[in-house]
Amino acid sequence: MAATIQTAPVDDVNAPPGRAACLAALQARFGERFTVNETIREQHANTLTWQGNQPPDAVVFPETTEEVVEIVRLCAAHHVPMIPYGTGTSLEGHVNAPFGGVCIDTGRMKAVIAVHAEDLDVVVEPGVTRKELNEYLRDAGLFFPIDPGADASIGGMAATRCSGTNAVRYGTMRENVLALEVVLPDGRVIHTGSRAKKSAAGYDLTHLFVGSEGTLGVITKITLRLHGIPEAISAGCCPFPSVHAACDATIQTIQSGIPVARIELLDVASVRSVNAYSKIGLPETPMLLVEFHGTDASVQEQAARFGEIAEGLGGGPFEWATRAEDRTRLWQARHDAYWAGRAANPGMLTFATDVCVPISHLADCVEETARDLDSIGIAGGTVGHVGDGNFHTQPFFDVNDAAQRAAIEGFLARLAARALAYGGTCTGEHGIGQGKMKFMAAEHGEDALGVMRAIKQAIDPENLMNPGKILPPRQDPALRVEA
Repeated sequence: MAATIQTAPVDDVNAPPGRAACLAALQARFGERFTVNETIREQHANTLTWQGNQPPDAVVFPETTEEVVEIVRLCAAHHVPMIPYGTGTSLEGHVNAPFGGVCIDTGRMKAVIAVHAEDLDVVVEPGVTRKELNEYLRDAGLFFPIDPGADASIGGMAATRCSGTNAVRYGTMRENVLALEVVLPDGRVIHTGSRAKKSAAGYDLTHLFVGSEGTLGVITKITLRLHGIPEAISAGCCPFPSVHAACDATIQTIQSGIPVARIELLDVASVRSVNAYSKIGLPETPMLLVEFHGTDASVQEQAARFGEIAEGLGGGPFEWATRAEDRTRLWQARHDAYWAGRAANPGMLTFATDVCVPISHLADCVEETARDLDSIGIAGGTVGHVGDGNFHTQPFFDVNDAAQRAAIEGFLARLAARALAYGGTCTGEHGIGQGKMKFMAAEHGEDALGVMRAIKQAIDPENLMNPGKILPPRQDPALRVEA
């Protein structure tokens, strides 16, 4: 990892000339919407991993696509790196600035541009958060289903190809983004895709940028699929005698065609910490939290069929939470699992890491991962969007203990290798960022990485757009960061 370029005030005579000129021009243009304040810069390199905070040289807050274009053209002219930023909820060092540069915070671009209720789609600016969007849509009887837990921005969700608890029924951002407006690294603006539900016209540029983590451009508009708010929603919790039984219940539920909307795993450690943090009173055994969407009759049928599957595997009873406030409390407790784990392990460093495997291998992969943590003497909890084979492990360790750090490094490498051996991926939804670059060659092979590098080179030949992310750092020595 390259060292962070130390940031200096705009008028510092020791600042590199190209960068100083760029920052001075941005300050003159954007005034109070430009800052080199140290605290704000550090906030914009926030990370929930063990990666160090690597702040940008400055942060600028555009309010229109045209202003993003101005920023990008100024940075490109002075060879200054750019780091697109949404709400900073990504987990693998996506918003760090290892080469310094300018953070482009799109949080003030909050317009809901058009709702096409009859076509079930909406056009929004990148700073709109998922909760803000659903509040806006509620009166129209519509909702956007992607729910990563944090109140992430739509632009950031598209850039990281995020997922969440509803993915088993509604898919991920990949399936729910129809079109994009993107400012390229040289300031050109392109529009990808359309509002049509399908197209066979040329390369699929929309989904090239979905998941590109800000390395190919700045997303400034997003067209999303919407869904009607279900007539009936029912959620509940179901205890199991073991994690394996809970995973088997998940597999049988999916394979039997029950259209479950959410099905989430919590192991015993996670249930205990969630109970203590959220005061929710779940039985302290492995647990599935499930939710069904549909008509009153279909929801009852789905829940009954799930209950039969659970009972056959020694699980149950399945306890319903039919009131909206009870469902909200249940899912908020699940979303707070990370913070619950931290509260249960004071003084310890933690982070959440994820992998995804075919669901037929889910139970084995989860159990082998738990045994791996036990074998190295590291405490941890596991939760997961197990309906699509995606689970998250949260180890706790002393950051100042070199032996524990080394043990965690080994564990992460084995976890990724285990997922790949089962035909899975090193990350189902967190993305690569800085943290998982080391696993890219094993997952994709050098030839595929070569294609990715060729795409990056073609679109961003100066390597200025969020450099040091996704692709392993073979190209970093040639990075041009100064005039």
